[in-house]
Amino acid sequence: MHKILTTPAALALALSGAAAFAEPFEYSIGEMVFEGYIAHPSEEPLGAVLIVHDWDGVNAHEIARAEAMAEAGYVGIALDLFGRDTPLEGIDDYRAATGALYADRAEFRTRLEGAIDAATALDGVPSNMVLTGYCFGGAAALEAARAGLDLAGFVSFHGGLDLPEGQDYSATSAPVLVLHGSADPVSGMADLAALMDALQEANVPHEAQIYGGARHSFTVEGSNDWDADANARAEAALLRFLEDTF
Repeated sequence: MHKILTTPAALALALSGAAAFAEPFEYSIGEMVFEGYIAHPSEEPLGAVLIVHDWDGVNAHEIARAEAMAEAGYVGIALDLFGRDTPLEGIDDYRAATGALYADRAEFRTRLEGAIDAATALDGVPSNMVLTGYCFGGAAALEAARAGLDLAGFVSFHGGLDLPEGQDYSATSAPVLVLHGSADPVSGMADLAALMDALQEANVPHEAQIYGGARHSFTVEGSNDWDADANARAEAALLRFLEDTF
């Protein structure tokens, strides 16, 4: 089970005037209840940035990213694809939660569509949206792109890059940005090259930024893979992508 708490950082952000407000929100997909997090900017939003979590669910990392997007002028929305009552107490739980969706791509897409629909229905959320994600969330962003979901763009931070059997990018109608470490042991440079080939073959606008020596979870502060320089460059690349897209 996981629970989203309003962090001291969220409170400080709201008090600083950088965000109008930030709070958790609940939504249902079928019989499951999910809990996301939304942060609004204090000015008219430039667009919406949807954030899919890493394999350990929505936590402080995704909340901080939603708040950072609000500070940059966008509505930041952390989406939950696992469900409020899914056990997330350690690596075995994380593998079970991600593995269930990797094994059932139809359910994966149902949850993506349901989460996006829930975000769209929230007050004050603009219709122009970019979907981003970290690790598992990066793979989710690419899954959404292959599903042809009607969004303005897709951004993968150190996501799984492999192409599932029977899938392609022929239905993708928006640009794809891939932010990846050259030393990633999960999805290596051969996987990246295959992804670039698939996007080119489907005539999908795409770009990749590769950070030399960065490993898998280079955006996760406190992890063994944390790389402050690569993280800063990746976040700057995201902001440029958002400016170009919106």
